[in-house]
This record gives sequence, structure tokens and C-alpha cells, in this order.
Amino acid sequence: MNKLILTAALAAVLAGPALAQKEPRVGGAAMYPSKNIIENAVNSKDHTTLVAAVKAVDLVETLSSPGPFTVFAPTNAAFDALPKGTVDDLLKPESKEALQGVLTYHVLAGKFDSKAVAAAIKKGGGKVVMKTVAGGELTFSMKGDKLMVTDQSGGSAMVTIADVYQSNGVIHVIDKVLLPKM
Repeated sequence: MNKLILTAALAAVLAGPALAQKEPRVGGAAMYPSKNIIENAVNSKDHTTLVAAVKAVDLVETLSSPGPFTVFAPTNAAFDALPKGTVDDLLKPESKEALQGVLTYHVLAGKFDSKAVAAAIKKGGGKVVMKTVAGGELTFSMKGDKLMVTDQSGGSAMVTIADVYQSNGVIHVIDKVLLPKM
């Protein structure tokens, strides 16, 4: 009996770190690295506007594919900060192409976690420019220990939750909507 308890205790100690690791939470929901970008994003209460927009422009299948993709995911609050009526206008069927352009401007082809982006920033002397799936460019820099993303319109977003790994890439939550040069 004592040997059984000792064995169980030893197993718990050895497995402890593995068992203690929790999946990152975004919008109150666990984000599982075994699920794809869409399967995880639909569970985040902070990304309902983004998910609705992705569905409106038929990007669900693309962002469910093997990728890999790096997605800079604006929160609902980021969309709410846009001028009044912007989101409603973008969600109209006649604005599908414009909305698709804005959304794909938040996506990089490839898997770039914060460590990879920080290394590229260091190599670039303080900033690095990367091409988005939409064809535009995003500029990355550091502000203290925070990763910053600047769009072609001069707007800047901060990564508030980095490195949310997915089966087909990585998501970085941002606090602003990035806008391509119009």
C-alpha cells in the first residue's frame, strides 16, 4: 500500500508541470493548439466581430486550411473604436471585397511567433516590414517589451496576447484594427 502511494506521488510530481500547463485563454475560452484558427476563434467572446466578418467574406475555409498562417486578431473593442458605422458598412454584401482586403491585411503567410518577429526586428535594427496575404505591408517594432504593429495608414496596434498556437499557425491578439493604405 505504501509503495503504491509513493509511486502515485512520484508520478504526480514528475507529471506535475505537464499537467499544470494550461491552454492560453482568449476571450474567456481555452485555445487549443490541436485546433485550427477558426475552431479556436469562434469560442472567444472577445472576437465575435472578427468571426462574423470572416464568415461574411467566406474566409472560414481558408483559415481552416493547413496554412500555416499568422493572424493579428483585433478584439471587439478594437472594432468598436473604428468610426461609427464603419463595421456595419463593411459587413454589407456590397462591401465584401473591401472587408476581405481589411481582414487579409491582418494575416501573414507562415507561422511567426513573437520570438521570430522579435529576432527579425533585432536583425532589422529596430523594425521589420512583412508582407500580408492582402499584399500590403505591416511594420513591426518593440515598445519596451511589447510587440507593436504599424499599418500602412500610420495606425499602430499593440499585441496584447502573443503566441496563441494553433494547428495551422499562430494568433496574436491586438488592440486596434489595422488598415491598409486606401
